[in-house]
Amino acid sequence: MVTRTLAFALCVIFSAAAHAGSTGPDIDKVNGSIRIDEGQLAGDLETVNGSIHLGHHAKADSADTVNGSIEIGDDSELKSAETVNGAISLGQRARIHGDAESVNGAITLERGSEISGKVSNVNGRIRTEAARIGGDIETVAGDIEIGADSRIDGGLLVEKPSGWSWGKQKLPRVVIGPNAVVQGRLVFRREVELYVSSSARIGAVDGATAKPFSGATP
Repeated sequence: MVTRTLAFALCVIFSAAAHAGSTGPDIDKVNGSIRIDEGQLAGDLETVNGSIHLGHHAKADSADTVNGSIEIGDDSELKSAETVNGAISLGQRARIHGDAESVNGAITLERGSEISGKVSNVNGRIRTEAARIGGDIETVAGDIEIGADSRIDGGLLVEKPSGWSWGKQKLPRVVIGPNAVVQGRLVFRREVELYVSSSARIGAVDGATAKPFSGATP
């Protein structure tokens, strides 16, 4: 009897501990935005037509939408973020532990924020400000601005557009700011305007010629 009672007590303890470390409930919608209030926990957040907003100091698993933006407040955390038509923005010291992907939308990392995986889009500016990205940055037609004191542990890839295009296309503008670091290769499969601060450190460049600059911006 003592053994059975002890075993039951241990099960209760382990179950409570597992529950305490988990996130909150999943939220799944078709039409409508999802908002997680400051300091709250949530699980997977999914909607089709609507934005997703995490308040400051909030935590959730994945955030996925089709038509809408994803906004992550200061000091908040997500495992991954994905949208088709919409921007992804991280507040100060916010974290995404996996990838951040948009098709048509900007991706912005404010000061002290971090994305551990890959950052990618097709159209829209990708900008970091004293932030870190653990994987690669990939785009087709978006500008890339690696702000001062940012660190990219992977590389940069600007892919060649597929299909036909009419008229003269705007060239993507890539800026590597003061004291920024890009560890991996910078690969450009289409023409770009590339500017690199004299105090930045970057990997090998393939497909473009870097134009050095001093000061805060080119």
